[in-house]
Amino acid sequence: MPKILVVDDELRIREIIREYAEFNGFQVVQAEDGMEAVEKVRNENFDLIVMDIMMPKLDGYSACKEIKKIKEIPVIMLSARGEEYDKLFGFEIGVDDYVVKPFSPKELMARIRAVINRVNASKKAEEIVTYQTLVINFTAREVTIDGEKIAMTPKEYDLLFYMVKNMNIALSREKLLEEVWGFDFYGDDRTVDTHIKMLRNSLRQYRNLIVTLRGMGYKFEKIQ
Repeated sequence: MPKILVVDDELRIREIIREYAEFNGFQVVQAEDGMEAVEKVRNENFDLIVMDIMMPKLDGYSACKEIKKIKEIPVIMLSARGEEYDKLFGFEIGVDDYVVKPFSPKELMARIRAVINRVNASKKAEEIVTYQTLVINFTAREVTIDGEKIAMTPKEYDLLFYMVKNMNIALSREKLLEEVWGFDFYGDDRTVDTHIKMLRNSLRQYRNLIVTLRGMGYKFEKIQ
């Protein structure tokens, strides 16, 4: 049973989320401010945190930063503010999703499941992926072909590892920019195309594992 921490200074909001979450099979622990949330994270393990931004004692952004220093737990942020800047700042500090109040409890449950499933899938990803003579070692941050170590730029490694960990998933250029370069990057789609070309050249005979999705982006074909 996944265990989630619900952090909001409004009891009514916490109770609504608790009711829906328990109905959907989640175990729920509550906290009424950021400081209490940090303390609970020190003493308990959680699969996900749903946290409001505007709270007394310690706001959601500050609490998220402190929590990330302790444990790597996915966070869905709740806020009455929907400005793009707020969302971008949240993603920059490690927020996994962002839900604007007032929200649909059913939609929130769907987002919770999606984030937990994505995190679990990432944890299950093999540390070493092989395909014929191509070996991708995530831990060593190394790629070899026919036993030869392939020299790539840091961003090529980042791009390859992200695509391999999301094998067979269609990834838009915007998504790749967001996940690999980050929200503070001011380039455009051509940056992705250029690095894909470089990466394909580095992969040599395995270049076709990276498939172009016309008008959309790319995907790394699932390795059997």
